[in-house]
Amino acid sequence: MIKVTAFKWVPSFAQGSVRDIRVRWALEEAGLGYDDQLIGFEDQATPAYRALQPFGQVPAYSDGKVEMFESGAIVLWIAQNSDQLMPADDAGRAMVTTWLFAAMNSVEPFVAELAGIDLFNADKDWTKARRPEVEAMLRRRLGDLQTALSDRQWFAGDRFSAADILMTHVLRDLRHTDIVSDFPALAAYVARAEARPAFRRALEGQMRPFREAEAARAELAAS
Repeated sequence: MIKVTAFKWVPSFAQGSVRDIRVRWALEEAGLGYDDQLIGFEDQATPAYRALQPFGQVPAYSDGKVEMFESGAIVLWIAQNSDQLMPADDAGRAMVTTWLFAAMNSVEPFVAELAGIDLFNADKDWTKARRPEVEAMLRRRLGDLQTALSDRQWFAGDRFSAADILMTHVLRDLRHTDIVSDFPALAAYVARAEARPAFRRALEGQMRPFREAEAARAELAAS
């Protein structure tokens, strides 16, 4: 059985963004069952967990053949064995791989810098000068991204692929802002991806333990 580690609970701003959702989504698209192995923050630094994930993050992954960490690498591994996520021809596989790496290397750093300011450092004096510059750089990159997408539905061809899992997740990390809505083709792209049943199942899979943890806390507080 495939096993994927995930958090028992995270703060509200991170819910729906934790990177195990990338792996859950890939598995759902591929039609593969899995067990989520829930960990708490107290587990991250333990030797047992660091043996699976050297940085104490999620997800870690195992399927009986391999043990892996890093969500992008895991999604690529799943895709390489799934007709649903990776085409059979070399040119198609190369394009999916290219856009998968583009999501992580050419788009995500710009998104992550802005999110880091907004979600963790908004009250710092230095952000007043830095944020406009960061947002301007991000908007230029999103403009390039929208031009590359053009009138296609998906980035690597005429069908959904592993690359779209990564790209959608990266763009979703801007949902605390209205920035993506200023790029209509990208906004429509994210909406298409989020409407996929596999995404809805992956999101529900991540959110369920968070809701259960919050309900348990509320019950405890009321008792």
